[in-house]
Amino acid sequence: MSVLHAGPYRLSLLKPLIMGIVNATPDSFSDGGRCQDARSAIQHALQLRDEGADILDVGGESTRPGAERVPVNEEISRVVPVIEALAYQGCVVSVDTKKPEVMRAALEAGAVMVNDVMALQAPSALEAVAKSGAAVCLMHMQGEPQTMQQAPVYGNVVDEVLQFLEGRVRACEAAGIPRTRLLVDPGFGFGKTLQHNLALLQHLERLLELDVPLLVGMSRKSMLGQLTGREIDQREFAGVAAHLMAVVRGARVLRVHQVAAMRDALAIWNAVEGT
Repeated sequence: MSVLHAGPYRLSLLKPLIMGIVNATPDSFSDGGRCQDARSAIQHALQLRDEGADILDVGGESTRPGAERVPVNEEISRVVPVIEALAYQGCVVSVDTKKPEVMRAALEAGAVMVNDVMALQAPSALEAVAKSGAAVCLMHMQGEPQTMQQAPVYGNVVDEVLQFLEGRVRACEAAGIPRTRLLVDPGFGFGKTLQHNLALLQHLERLLELDVPLLVGMSRKSMLGQLTGREIDQREFAGVAAHLMAVVRGARVLRVHQVAAMRDALAIWNAVEGT
């Protein structure tokens, strides 16, 4: 797929796209509290856009390991004002949520993409998105945020992630969501040990068998800290390296916190590769 359909937008995937992370939460694992109110979240998002983000991913509930659940109404109140303001300014906005009620409210507010760590498995999630025309990112997660990192186990992590995502792609197609609106994400750090994450990155091209564009997100994650010994706010260089390795293996959308660094790295990549 060389074009992603996201509402009225047609996003070319001939070059990798950057998705900037906008956490409208007080407890995000990496930058919780930075954007506790709508105004600061909007300002941060617009800065990411100016730095080169193609998509802005707005979330109102942290999915870090051990994160507490957020009531539906509170999550809606966090994300809707931000989405409305960004959509009004012509930004391509994604909502990062697993709740169908939040998906509906976000889509009505102007979001054109749903980024769901549960891959639309919640009851009525498929129906909430199907008729909207919005793009969807289907992510693999073993367990749930509260417990996912306690003892993740796989027979073959690459095969199991591939099989799960294949099933979710088929479920979307059956619900009326065509592949032109789909992305898949292997879910680095979501119910996976360091070795699981490395195996997925090493064999990421296996997911191309799904004939659906790949989104990856490793920005600031613990796997980078385990490999480098760096604290969360010191993992920028490692994140750029990891995401470029994902691009080599077929990733088309990169979900990151620090957009400018990723933009510069992709500028070199695109110049060398002639894309």
